[in-house]
Amino acid sequence: MSRPDRGTRAMHQALPPALRDAIDDFAEHLSRVRNRSAHTVRAYVTDLVSLLDHAVRMGCGDLAELDLSVLRSWLARQRTTGAARTSLARRAASARAFSAWAHRAGLLSADVGAALASPRAHRELPTVLRADQAAALVEAPTRQAPPADPPTGPASGAAERAATEAVPLRDRVLLELLYATGVRVSEACGLDVGDVDHGRRVIRVFGKGGRERSVPYGVPAQRALDEWLRRGRPPLVGVHSGDALLLGARGGRLNPTTARQIVGAYAETAGLPRISPHGLRHSAATHLLEGGADLRAVQELLGHSSLASTQIYTHVSVERLRAAYRQAHPRA
Repeated sequence: MSRPDRGTRAMHQALPPALRDAIDDFAEHLSRVRNRSAHTVRAYVTDLVSLLDHAVRMGCGDLAELDLSVLRSWLARQRTTGAARTSLARRAASARAFSAWAHRAGLLSADVGAALASPRAHRELPTVLRADQAAALVEAPTRQAPPADPPTGPASGAAERAATEAVPLRDRVLLELLYATGVRVSEACGLDVGDVDHGRRVIRVFGKGGRERSVPYGVPAQRALDEWLRRGRPPLVGVHSGDALLLGARGGRLNPTTARQIVGAYAETAGLPRISPHGLRHSAATHLLEGGADLRAVQELLGHSSLASTQIYTHVSVERLRAAYRQAHPRA
């Protein structure tokens, strides 16, 4: 089972053995069969430990006694303790997924969670940069000192200088790819050198659930890639580099946490709005739609399994249009 926090682990251990085993088996199913990430599995486990702890407190000593009234009572308790609508929606989804799995596994006589309603999560419009702001951000490494850590360890002066000069080239590639392709930061950091098709200007990306997709990129990103592979990556290559496309200052695969810090640092130094790699993904999707791209094409590029996830970007475009109208029209 993915390791939850200390409080959840203690609550998990206090559950009756049969309930503990059910959670562990479900976590194993999510990880091995559904190929969910460790973070996703941990979130499910946290929700289900809370649910089954509540069920035990209501007198359910066995999973077969779990019913819709217990699920509703659990959600109601979450609501009274101040859980946000988004949290309630996620927890209800966890309960429904667990109930469906338990029914298929023969642990429940019926899928009691199928009828569980959940509050509709309020979706805030994502923060996006204007096109000129996005351009300023991706070009920032050529104008600013790199915010990344310098390389450490024994190295000759020439080798250390080469490694230090490589960092802005790496940062430029990172920013270009994030904005040019709209990939998730984990997807960008997971790229190998062989995932780049230079002839067709396409990268092969492995997204959520291990789903593979091909995403095109433009000429500026190609130039940044060429420069990185020619002058930037070689000085950073070490024993732990493997085939990773993007490397950290110590030669290992670039970590998503470090990538987020890089994006935020360049944005701050350039005087741009606070932005994250996911904000660049939002910006890329919004600019594609504003440029006339088809919604389903954007869905494919972003790797969304549902068109509903992509449709929020149409709302972003409408809101920007409304803002421009309010500012410019004399009778707004």
